[in-house]
Amino acid sequence: MIMMLLWEMELFARVVVAGICGAVIGYERQNRLKEAGIRTHLIVALGAALMMVVSKYGFSDIIGQDGVALDPSRIAAQIVTGVGFLGAGIIFVHKQSVSGLTTAAGIWATSGIGMAIGAGLYFIGVASALLIILLQIILHKNFRWLNVYVGEMIHVHLVPDEAALERFKEKITRECVEIINFKIKRNAEDCISMELYVKLPENYQTEQLLTLFKDDPDIISIEL
Repeated sequence: MIMMLLWEMELFARVVVAGICGAVIGYERQNRLKEAGIRTHLIVALGAALMMVVSKYGFSDIIGQDGVALDPSRIAAQIVTGVGFLGAGIIFVHKQSVSGLTTAAGIWATSGIGMAIGAGLYFIGVASALLIILLQIILHKNFRWLNVYVGEMIHVHLVPDEAALERFKEKITRECVEIINFKIKRNAEDCISMELYVKLPENYQTEQLLTLFKDDPDIISIEL
């Protein structure tokens, strides 16, 4: 009886360690004001570890009975699938801008950490948690040697003049703003409407574009 209790306490310790690792990862995310913070990452890691323990040891009382066949990997596979749906709920798409991908990927990786610790792989679980935190911190810094671009959707209404369209393109090109995709039409208000998806240079703010075209006589309106 005592041996069984000690064994279950060791399994519970795995769940606790997994929860701590998840909480540390969530702390880094919460400090960056991301959608999922300490509680979400803690619960994901803790839950994944608990399910992994159940997957490995929860059916030990029926192993060996006639007609019983077990596949311990099935629950682990379902954890990966289930957390994928959880991560999908964190991803937001606004116009053509996507946010939440890193947090969703972090939650998915956190579940893997919980599964590793739940399986008894303490070193690889804790080391992976520390590696994720380190990478998150490093990759959030701006490195000069990386060409970082920002995509933005812009809606523009021009005066009904083909020359105005050319002048707009020339002016936006001088700002080193690359037009990735655009739609153009002449609407009922007798103006040229454009929907542009542009790539902005590093450290370039979209407000700079709005300021640039603020007093342009060719521009009826411009908005994000």
